[in-house]
Amino acid sequence: MVLNLDFLTSDDAPNTNEVTPGSRDGELCLRFDVPSGNEYALPASGVREVMSVYFDRITPIPNASPFFLGTYNWRGQVIWVADLGQFLGDRVLVNTDQNEVSILIVEEQELVMGFAVRAVANTEWLDVKQMLPNTGTDAALPASMSGFVKGVYQLSGTETAELRLLDQVAILRSTNWTI
Repeated sequence: MVLNLDFLTSDDAPNTNEVTPGSRDGELCLRFDVPSGNEYALPASGVREVMSVYFDRITPIPNASPFFLGTYNWRGQVIWVADLGQFLGDRVLVNTDQNEVSILIVEEQELVMGFAVRAVANTEWLDVKQMLPNTGTDAALPASMSGFVKGVYQLSGTETAELRLLDQVAILRSTNWTI
């Protein structure tokens, strides 16, 4: 059975560079935010699982990189869990005083890692044709983030809010993950 999705799209929509919910053009992405409030997205194809984990299940590792919260036993495999916002240059850290944290389990070939984030919003189709260059409109894009952002989307309804599409392969294979 073939499903025709033409009835879900509207030809009357103006052609803008804003993210519009409901559009099925482009790539399916998982939208989330980090403790500083900045919004990001990852291609859904690279996200294996989204989970809420109790902090006492994450084992801290002494003398590890400050990006790492510790290790977690995910389905019998020990994986690193990192504060994604801190890795990307945000100054606000994941609140370890709360009971739980949202973790995105991201995989690329043999590499698997958990990224701690503040909240997971939803999945959304992001059209590559609507993507702005990496700089977007936010002049405060940290240099530490430049190699990990594929592009920026202007969020509809606002002039300053942006959604940054991340490159999970570049993040996982980064040389910044020193232990």
